[in-house]
Amino acid sequence: MVIGLFVVLLFIGVPIALVLAVSAMVYIQSSGNSVLFLSYPQQFFGGLDNYGLLAIPLFMLVGELMNEGGITKRLVAFASVFLGSVKGGLAYINILANMMLASIVGSANAQVAVMAQVMVPEMHQKGYDRNFATATTAAGALLAPVIPPSMLFVIFGVLAQISIGDLFIAGVIPGLLMAAGFILVIALLGFFYQYPPSERLSHAQKLRNVVGSLPSLSVPVVMIGSIIGGIATPTEAAAVGAAMAVLVGRFAHGEMKFERMGDMLLRVGINSGVVLALVAAAAVFGWVIVYEQIPQQLGTIMQSMTSNPFVYMLLLIALLLVVGMVIDGIAALILLVPIVLPVAESVYGINAYHLGVVMCINLTLGLLTPPVGAALYVASRVTGCRPGEIMRPLLPFLLVTLLVMVLISWQPGLVTAFIS
Repeated sequence: MVIGLFVVLLFIGVPIALVLAVSAMVYIQSSGNSVLFLSYPQQFFGGLDNYGLLAIPLFMLVGELMNEGGITKRLVAFASVFLGSVKGGLAYINILANMMLASIVGSANAQVAVMAQVMVPEMHQKGYDRNFATATTAAGALLAPVIPPSMLFVIFGVLAQISIGDLFIAGVIPGLLMAAGFILVIALLGFFYQYPPSERLSHAQKLRNVVGSLPSLSVPVVMIGSIIGGIATPTEAAAVGAAMAVLVGRFAHGEMKFERMGDMLLRVGINSGVVLALVAAAAVFGWVIVYEQIPQQLGTIMQSMTSNPFVYMLLLIALLLVVGMVIDGIAALILLVPIVLPVAESVYGINAYHLGVVMCINLTLGLLTPPVGAALYVASRVTGCRPGEIMRPLLPFLLVTLLVMVLISWQPGLVTAFIS
């Protein structure tokens, strides 16, 4: 009955936080163990009683401040310095700019909304197909939940009770592999399509772009540097990054207007509230899952299917691809980690950081695949392209991401190389 209710509520469009909270209550009632209702409020509050979760609204704030302060367009200008007059140059710049932006925003939805406004009109004006320009921008946004900092990594770190800072470091090599794969896709497609060459910048223009972007680059440098250097926790680094974004946007670029701060802070508050309500509800649902010993039952089933850790990871990738198509990435992560992690660690000896990176990359694919595909619809809304028209040029990028997942599943050292 509980499973049926969960599926029905999910597919009629009830917010996932309510689905999780109500399903847990119905389970308690149907089990006849009503004394569990006394622990329900404790479990709900306990899901939020974690210092690491403070990083979520702070990362959202950094992304909004960066957009308000004109940092995004300067990062694009900085990326253009590294390319001469090459075929498809703006597409390469798009990916490079997305890489730099990923180290600030941490959310694919937010990143695709920002970059689609900046890059798609520019690429279309230079002669690129609008659907390809949108697909390239959307693919670049897949880097946001992988290259640190990442909200998905924060959620996984809290759920798995592992170091979020180390998890950020674990995402560096997979993120770079994805970016290299995207660049290779653009190069290969360039043999079949006549992409326009990028504008050759003079030495004076390159110098102006570099100097003009130095204040903007200080935001990711300070954030990532403080985490890697052990100076600050990810939460503290996000707070420092927000302060840096204000200083850069207001005093270095002179574009941040304080009269717009009220609306911006309201957006951050609403978006943060949605995510944190989901975390709290999922804590209750996870409590029910553990009470029912579902991880142990799943472990028994998986052991009967395979004893090979790599095969287990491939099965998990297939499962998450399906789940990510219908459930939001954060919701899916919160729902599945309490079930999957104990099996991966105890039965197959899979490192929690390795599992976390694979799961987070896997669930980002769901952001660009129907029927949910939140980032796909954001890109469609911003650029005016239909989702179906974006999907065809997007498919090679999704395939590369899938290949990177299989590679790091096979070679866990690509994830754990820099973790002490």
